[in-house]
Amino acid sequence: MNFISVLSCLSLLLAAAAAQAPKPCGEDKRLVYKLCACYDAFGQRMRVRNFGVVGNETFAMDQIMLFKKNVYYEIDWSKFSCKKKPLDSSFILMQVPKDAKLMGQVFLGSSSSWGMGVLVNTWGGELPNNGETILDEDTRSHVLLRTYNWVLGSTDPMDYIPPFFCAKAKLEEMETPDNMFTALESLAKKSKKE
Repeated sequence: MNFISVLSCLSLLLAAAAAQAPKPCGEDKRLVYKLCACYDAFGQRMRVRNFGVVGNETFAMDQIMLFKKNVYYEIDWSKFSCKKKPLDSSFILMQVPKDAKLMGQVFLGSSSSWGMGVLVNTWGGELPNNGETILDEDTRSHVLLRTYNWVLGSTDPMDYIPPFFCAKAKLEEMETPDNMFTALESLAKKSKKE
């Protein structure tokens, strides 16, 4: 009886040790990703910063959407390249749809003291064009989404001005201009390829 229990304990220890074997860094394809979206409701401008590390490679993509000018810029900071594309600004994701109905209210933060939280209305309505979804769901990955730093006005108005190397970018000819969804989808696909 003692021999069987000692043998089973040793086999469990051996299995645990084998499971903890080190792996070379090149085989681990973990994704560390940061996306920051800033929206200026007064100027109707949006900037989406997209930084990440996949394995041993980094990427830094950026988009500046100027809804009043019907144009957006795709910026690749690793190559210092810039593309200027037409933008259909008939729908802006941050705005409430015209046919929206109030679904409810949520309080973010603390309601026990003045200025320690914010009351958020949740709206439901139809999204135009291809507003179904742009994110792939992978059940094997962990996603953490945080919303914070809501400010009235803009903390840095220079965020919405394209960098100096975008001055030479010509407006690309397209059959139909991208809308906000297709622009964000192209940013996600380019980040995935990198």
